[in-house]
Amino acid sequence: TALREAGRSMPGDVRVVVVRGEGRAFSAGLDRAAFAPGGIPGAAGLAELATLPAERADEVIRGFQEAFGWLRRPDLVSVAAVQGHAIGAGFQLALACDLRVLAADAQLAMAETGLGLVPDLGGTAPLVETVGYSRALEICVTGRRVGAEEALRLGLATVVVPPAELAAAAADLVAALLAAPRDAVVETKALLLGAAGRSRADQEAAERAAQLRRLADLAAALDPRRS
Repeated sequence: TALREAGRSMPGDVRVVVVRGEGRAFSAGLDRAAFAPGGIPGAAGLAELATLPAERADEVIRGFQEAFGWLRRPDLVSVAAVQGHAIGAGFQLALACDLRVLAADAQLAMAETGLGLVPDLGGTAPLVETVGYSRALEICVTGRRVGAEEALRLGLATVVVPPAELAAAAADLVAALLAAPRDAVVETKALLLGAAGRSRADQEAAERAAQLRRLADLAAALDPRRS
């Protein structure tokens, strides 16, 4: 709920969002107490969720997904700074971000299948897009830990650094992301996000349209009549 509200209330001038955990872990994921009715104060247990009418249960899970999905918005770039464990929902939260800076002690795991569940927070698509179907299936079904160096080889990590350097590495990446003009970054991210769903011809057309918008904006900025 807090993540969803953070996305909804994010000021429009924010360019980069960094998601990080406090303490030794990025996120331990699902609290097993959620399986018991009333196990988490103020929250419906998973068993209670299963008793809701289908439309209402779908709405609840959609709200959970919204809490992660806004991190892929074209108007900002999201960075996960991951230390220690990122398990289940924690792994999906890292996958929701555009880029991932991992501490060398990071351990990623998709634990849902082993609990009789499925990853349902938008993590399946970026996982397959990053590592391919076969590797994604193996990671999800076995629930095994993926260490930082393997994550780097698989493309799940943008960079791996010693734990003590995680904050500095994330800050350096943010500075690099902010160096380019915002509108160019937004257009580029939108092109990349849509590339997989377009034909080559449609993608090239999208590139042309985006470039013409950028050229028009740059020309207008140089026009002395607008000063």
